[in-house]
Amino acid sequence: MRILQPLADPAAPLARRNPLAKLAAVFTVSVALVSTVDPGPSAVVLAAELAAVPLFGVRYARLARRGWPVLASAAGFAVAQLLFGSGPPAVALGLALRVLAVALGSVVVFTGIDPTELADALVQHLRVPARFAIGTLAAFRLLPLLAQEWELLVLARRARGVEAGRNPVVRGRLFASTMFALLVGAIRRGTRLATAMDARGFGCGARRTSARRSRFTAADAALVVGGLLLATAALLV
Repeated sequence: MRILQPLADPAAPLARRNPLAKLAAVFTVSVALVSTVDPGPSAVVLAAELAAVPLFGVRYARLARRGWPVLASAAGFAVAQLLFGSGPPAVALGLALRVLAVALGSVVVFTGIDPTELADALVQHLRVPARFAIGTLAAFRLLPLLAQEWELLVLARRARGVEAGRNPVVRGRLFASTMFALLVGAIRRGTRLATAMDARGFGCGARRTSARRSRFTAADAALVVGGLLLATAALLV
């Protein structure tokens, strides 16, 4: 399936950084953007993120093909603010830029995170319980399966002649029913996975060891500091 193709190159400079460093950097910038609706900080962060995209091993063309829903959402928020909001047009622009900046940073960072490395980092650096860390690992592994199952459901219904055509009401109903079928399948898969993990001893309270060592280097700390400096510079604008 095309949606399961990797988006980021794991050998890129910033893609090799510790998952906790990448999450801390994007979280710091996102919190700074949420605290203001001015378009200046969001524009600064968005420009910096676009410049850093190749460092995460992501190509602009592939990012544009995958990220068009984010552009549509940002435009929708801006139009809604212009039509129903009480503020000036700058507020709508700031809202759209903020959505783009937060979404772009999150997408670029999460595409370069290896689930196994994230679980190891959570356990070794943050002392997170192994049950939670392994559950996080399982959730990351299941996300591509959900995307694949969504495409299979759509193709199966199309093969049976179930299509919405150009009717928006029928399209909405078909989307809701497909989403419900996907939810039911996800609950069943999650239940089976939880039972299998408990049967293998993941639910016991015994102390577990780590097969791989997670390192938090000076470069990882520099990435966190860089995120903090970017958030500070954006707010100073």
